[in-house]
Amino acid sequence: MEKSYTVSRYILDRLHQAGVGHLFGVPGDYVLDFLDEVLASPIRWVGTCNELNAGYAADGYARMNGLGGAVVTYGVGGLSIVNAVAGAYAEQVPLIVVSGAPPARRREAGALVHHLVANYQLQLEVFRKITVAAALLTDPETAPAEIDRVVAQCVARKLPGYLELPADIARAPCRRPASDLVPPVAATDPAVLAECVAEAAKRFDGAAHPAALIGVELARQRLGPDALRLVETVEIPFATMLSSKSLLPEFHPQFVGIYQGGWSRESVRRQVEESDCLLSLGVWMTDLDTGLFSVNFDESRVVSAGGGRVRIGPRVYDGVQLGDFVRALASALRPRSYLESHPAPGRTLKPVFAPRPACGLTAPRLYECLDGFLDDDMVLLAEPGDAFCAAPEFMIEEAENFIVQTYYAAIGYCTPAALGVGLARPGKRPVVLTGDGALQMTVQELSTLIRQRCPAIVVVINNDGYLVERELHEDGAYNDIQMWRYSELPRVFDCAGDASIGVRATTEEELAAALDGARRNKDKFHLIEAWLPNRDCSAGLRQLGHAFRQQKK
Repeated sequence: MEKSYTVSRYILDRLHQAGVGHLFGVPGDYVLDFLDEVLASPIRWVGTCNELNAGYAADGYARMNGLGGAVVTYGVGGLSIVNAVAGAYAEQVPLIVVSGAPPARRREAGALVHHLVANYQLQLEVFRKITVAAALLTDPETAPAEIDRVVAQCVARKLPGYLELPADIARAPCRRPASDLVPPVAATDPAVLAECVAEAAKRFDGAAHPAALIGVELARQRLGPDALRLVETVEIPFATMLSSKSLLPEFHPQFVGIYQGGWSRESVRRQVEESDCLLSLGVWMTDLDTGLFSVNFDESRVVSAGGGRVRIGPRVYDGVQLGDFVRALASALRPRSYLESHPAPGRTLKPVFAPRPACGLTAPRLYECLDGFLDDDMVLLAEPGDAFCAAPEFMIEEAENFIVQTYYAAIGYCTPAALGVGLARPGKRPVVLTGDGALQMTVQELSTLIRQRCPAIVVVINNDGYLVERELHEDGAYNDIQMWRYSELPRVFDCAGDASIGVRATTEEELAAALDGARRNKDKFHLIEAWLPNRDCSAGLRQLGHAFRQQKK
């Protein structure tokens, strides 16, 4: 065994082999030896302002890259990142958390060291509940196998993993990897696959108006190209949901729109709900994706695949993986003319935004302007609240140019996630659409975006507090927040003053000019404060608020 090859190096080699090029986090005494090894490795260290933001950055990175990673110290760091890891677990995003820990000899003695909460098992037990695999690395002999297990399960299952590394084990010698890490692949029973594909093909070929509903599990399993091949091969119309928005290109002639149950545009709702053979692929029936469960499906007409099974009418076929089903289906279905099965008109391009002179900014005009501004080199991150309520009407041309946390819906997610997106895809420019309340949650990471020279564009919807809560419930003082001079924040965080620009827009002309400036200054970070008086909001948020209040009656 080489004395110079350590447990830390083993972790870093496996992460690098799995595609991790950046690690986000905050230093602390229990993890400093590991961080020394990070700096000497091919993986780039990106220090964030706190551990929660490191987790969100790793989440955004993983969505674009396939795997992300974060590094924290014990207790105060490990428990600070829990919320981000819980969100990644809920949304099936694979990221690895490496947490430094007190030395193993202190653990064995039961010493009352700093950052300890109640006992030495607590943090590990917490992470076991919100990860697919977790390991405490106390033995250099067994550490390689444990590291391989956690990383492999994380990559294979598309869920977070956790490695707890005691400070005295970080530099302990261990063996090198014997071979490349090969994550396990869930197997599909060929006989069951053939049976369910034959039944699905029979139903599809006999249908007059088949359609496809493209769900978020296809995104998590990175099956977008397979799904596109399927819908193009058989020439059927397809809809996506908010969580799977832009998984397939939205200017595609077969795209009909975003389906959200009763909240959908009528043409989209009818296309999906009146289909006599609906291919529901990787769909999660969450409340916000279904318009608070306002779907109206005839289940006997639905072929549903996801979660390792296929359901056709009352029959369930277990042990069928989504990717295998989609690929087999593309070869088995009878192609048809697109016009034959597509009674609803496709979406048309919106006209170019023309600002009206001296006209105060409103929410609809803000979103109309921003929709026209976005291009193929930008990734839009829409924060929970008015931003993601307006997002369904945005047209995203290129696949994978939209990120939203629809299911876990943690406000404050998008700003640090943009850091991960920008580093994972340097050819893309993150555009964050966030509310003032959400920004105040994680505003520190504007500093890191500027420090990393990430030319993100952050549009802050300043509508004076937690507007989404005001719409969901009778208003109260708990929805008030301190008013900030948001447009001046870049001056606070950018000491040199050469990497960022802040602008306040109160009129349509000012907004258009601010976005034009951001387009021209491609190498600079931009923050645009969009001032919306009278707590103006999108039609989508009003619809959500009305439905939520009705639901409680």
